[in-house]
Amino acid sequence: MSKQYQLIVFDWDGTLMDSEARIVTCMQRAAHEAGVPVPSNEQARDVIGLGLSEAIARAFPGSDDTMVERLVEGYRRLWLGETVEPAPMFDGARELVERLHATGKLLAVATGKSRRGLDKALQESGLASFFHATRCADETFSKPHPQMLEEILVDLDTPPGEAILVGDTEYDMQMAGNARVDAVGLSHGVHATERLLAHGALQCFDNLHELSDWLHQPVLT
Repeated sequence: MSKQYQLIVFDWDGTLMDSEARIVTCMQRAAHEAGVPVPSNEQARDVIGLGLSEAIARAFPGSDDTMVERLVEGYRRLWLGETVEPAPMFDGARELVERLHATGKLLAVATGKSRRGLDKALQESGLASFFHATRCADETFSKPHPQMLEEILVDLDTPPGEAILVGDTEYDMQMAGNARVDAVGLSHGVHATERLLAHGALQCFDNLHELSDWLHQPVLT
């Protein structure tokens, strides 16, 4: 690793949590309930990482505000309920977060999830106490706008040059670039390595174990 980072900011869905299948299922079921064309798996996957309202509007082009809100509410009810298979954490997620925390790093989450959704995920994962700050899409502008990342930097008194974002979508990479923060990608999530690199990722890793090894490498001088 070429530099030392004091703050590591993680995306959640597709980065720490393997939630793609759950997100796609909730979006497709919400569409079925609302009586609108059900998006394909690929159409639903492509908007993961955006705030929910933005994701729904993009996945269902031509929907008016009333329909978007109906779809949002249907998705949210399904996600927070118990009828869709729970999403597991990626292998190595807990170990990585615990290891970084133990070495004194500042840790944060910047996610397209709602506050209610993230709080539920943090509680269920047992990782809530390891993060020093979190921001959700219903509290700020959605990615790729830099607001949620900029607010985390202010909250944790960290200059952009001492932070790095870890994410799995082009929206994560774009947000980091807009905030003048370095970013690395994970190809086990939604967007492929080539797409992440094209949108500003310094490097891409196949899994969290590879990322952990890189983050804990001695700084090159």
